[in-house]
Amino acid sequence: MKKEQEQERILAAAIKYDSATDAAPKVTASGRGMVAERIIAIAGENGVPIKSDPDLIQVLSKLKVGAEIPEELYRAVAEILAFVYSLNENQRQQNISE
Repeated sequence: MKKEQEQERILAAAIKYDSATDAAPKVTASGRGMVAERIIAIAGENGVPIKSDPDLIQVLSKLKVGAEIPEELYRAVAEILAFVYSLNENQRQQNISE
């Protein structure tokens, strides 16, 4: 039972932002327990950066898939997007130097 309770506490959400088509970042996946583990696994399998932010995930997990991120979360989400852009730029620079 304890393992099941620990599994249920696992939360995950995926967000996407395309400045050309979206007014704000959107939740593209959200879940807890086994669903969260699958979201994390799929992200890892596809090279999608994973950032742990327990406070943010508590809020994101309450939003419906397809929902835009509320304005109150813009700063937190901007920090995550900056993290992802930084990783992408580092990868791009690494590929150029090889």
